[in-house]
Amino acid sequence: MSQSTENWAERVCLGDVRAIARAITAIENHEAAAEELLRRLFPRTGKAYLTGVTGAPGTGKSTLVDRLAAHYRAKQEQVGVIAVDPTSPYSGGAILGDRIRMQGHASDSGMFIRSMATRGFLGGLARATAEVSLLLDAAGKQQVLIETVGVGQDEIDIVRLADCVVVMLVPGMGDDIQNMKAGLMEIGDIFVLNKADREGADRLEQQLNAMLSLVMPRDGWHPPVVRTVASENKGIDALAETIGRFGKHFESSGERKRKHVEHWKERLIELLESRLLQRALGGAGGEGRLAELAEEVAERKKDPFSAVNEILKSSGLNGMT
Repeated sequence: MSQSTENWAERVCLGDVRAIARAITAIENHEAAAEELLRRLFPRTGKAYLTGVTGAPGTGKSTLVDRLAAHYRAKQEQVGVIAVDPTSPYSGGAILGDRIRMQGHASDSGMFIRSMATRGFLGGLARATAEVSLLLDAAGKQQVLIETVGVGQDEIDIVRLADCVVVMLVPGMGDDIQNMKAGLMEIGDIFVLNKADREGADRLEQQLNAMLSLVMPRDGWHPPVVRTVASENKGIDALAETIGRFGKHFESSGERKRKHVEHWKERLIELLESRLLQRALGGAGGEGRLAELAEEVAERKKDPFSAVNEILKSSGLNGMT
């Protein structure tokens, strides 16, 4: 561990905004220093509570996260916000820029907000979201709020990462049909009916409760429906109380530990795949040789299994015989 990285890690743990921002950039750009830094910080993680906020675009996720963050800050809790946005086709950065939408917290040293671009990664999250969550955890953030880019049928990866998943719905958007398609009934720990002052809110709540009654409770937890009008700060206290109540249930039932074990099992597999791929392609002559083999396979000069074995053999890994 270099002295500079050790000093960098100490600054992150002290909540130094510049150090945290620099670390997130390093993580997003897959810099070698980022892994070294995260190894140093990892023993100081595991204390933050991660709440994922997901739902279709237009449900008011950013406003709700903003008000929920303000609620926690009023209680003197340290807060981190990761807002995952679509990627700009020009700059590669986040298009929507939730930091602009949450400027009311810009001068608050107890809160750190970062917009992250998905960079084409499916699942509703940016590829580096899990690592950034660890970083904010090490920086002393007690509450980490993760806003996804919006949920569709395949965009439910937030359930793997977050301790609590809040699913947002609004009346008048056909959410009852959309969410049955997306499978959100199975991933939501708490359902928020936002913009509850709109016409149709009562009907949607009845439909939600009817559908939720068909979902098997997890360790005795029946997902509740909380009504909010985030733009008017209504229902935020009730939502925060429900999140806290779920957290206590989640911990006492042992589900949190089981979920964390499953999460790290998946992460270890992802890291292993990444390392093996890097090693395999490095030993086989890199992307150039991969392209050559792909062309040979496409022209039926070589079968794909022999091509893979050749890559493995070149990299010092044993291929299948």
